[in-house]
Amino acid sequence: RITTETTNLTNALKGNSKVQGDWGEMILETILDNSNLIRGVHYDTQLNIKDEAGNNLRPDVVLYLPEGKRIVIDSKVSLTAFVGYVGAEDEATRRQYLASHVASVRQHVVELGRKEYQRLLDSPDFVIMFIPNEPAFLAALQNDSSIWADAYDKKVIISSPTNLFALLKLVDDLWKRNAQNKNTADIVTYGTKLYEQLVAFTVSLEGVGQSLDAARDKYNDAYKRLCTGNDNIVRCGERLRKLGIPTKKQQSARTLQAADLLDEE
Repeated sequence: RITTETTNLTNALKGNSKVQGDWGEMILETILDNSNLIRGVHYDTQLNIKDEAGNNLRPDVVLYLPEGKRIVIDSKVSLTAFVGYVGAEDEATRRQYLASHVASVRQHVVELGRKEYQRLLDSPDFVIMFIPNEPAFLAALQNDSSIWADAYDKKVIISSPTNLFALLKLVDDLWKRNAQNKNTADIVTYGTKLYEQLVAFTVSLEGVGQSLDAARDKYNDAYKRLCTGNDNIVRCGERLRKLGIPTKKQQSARTLQAADLLDEE
C-alpha cells in the first residue's frame, strides 16, 4: 500500500506542474511553521506586490527582518527530470535526465532573477530560490558546480530545505536580538525619565521645605508680637479688659501663660 501511494504521488508530481508548485509551497510553509517565526509578524505568504508596470506579483513568502527589511523566498520545483534521472536504468539516460534537471534549475534562476523583487521591496540585494527537494538540490550543484555562483550573479540565492531552515533560525535570532536591543533602549529611556522626574521632585520638595521654613519664621515672628515682650498684643488686650471694656470673652490659660500673664490672673 505504501509503495502504491508513493508511486501515485510520484506520478502526480511528475505529470502536473501545478501539483509540483503546491507541493513545494507546502514544504516551504512546513519549514516556516517549525522555525519559531510568526505568520503575519515575521513573514507573510502570497503577498501581492505590484511591479513598475502595475502587474501583480505573488512571491510565495515575504520574510520580514528588523528595521523594515524584507526578503522574498520563492519555491521552484524541478522534479520531472530529476525523477527520470533517479529512475533511469542506463548511464546515458541518467546523464540526459540530469542535464535536463540542471537546465530546469537554471531556467528557474533566470525567471526569478528577472522579477527583481529586491527592487520592489526594501530588501537586501537578493532573493532566495527554494528547492524543496534536498536530493534534487544536491544533484544540480554536484553536477554543475558553477550553478550557485551564476545564480548569485543574478542576485538569486539557491537554497535547499536544510539551508533555508538554518537561514530562518538566523532570522529568528535577529528578531530576538532586536527585541533585547529594544528592551535595552527602553530601559535607558525610562531610566532617564525616572531620574529626571526624581531631580524635579527633589527640587519641588526642597521648595516646599523652604516655604515651610519661611512660614515657620513668619509664624514665630507673629507669635512673638502676640505673646512676647512688655507690649505684646495679648498683654495690651488684657490691660484693656481690666480697664472695663464690655466683653465676656477671655483669653485661654495657654495664651495667657505664653504671654506670661497667668500669674497676674
